[in-house]
Amino acid sequence: MLPRQQIFSLIAGFAIFLVIIGLIRARKLREEYSWIWLLTGAIIFIIVIWYKLLLFITNLVGATLPTSALFILAMLFLILINIFLSVKISQMSEQIKNLTQELTLLKGPKRRKKYAKRKK
Repeated sequence: MLPRQQIFSLIAGFAIFLVIIGLIRARKLREEYSWIWLLTGAIIFIIVIWYKLLLFITNLVGATLPTSALFILAMLFLILINIFLSVKISQMSEQIKNLTQELTLLKGPKRRKKYAKRKK
């Protein structure tokens, strides 16, 4: 890996750490999800520092260039993130539906009384 690429990758990995920590401190990102992004930054550091690991992964995948292996890994990572977030959205949609139904049942008799008074 060229020194310029290595420096850029180290800066990118460090920037990811700083952004994630800043988002956690500002309470814009929950700790529950921060581990994914902190792990991403750590993996960038590991691959940059231990370049032979990237070469091993390239041979393992059967790619001809290390950049191709990185692209394949990045695509897999994005697919996994999308699946994870889709599961979370599905869970939250179910929770919202259940909460809405419970709220309707709790406020239902009060609303019916108000509506009946207006009708008379």
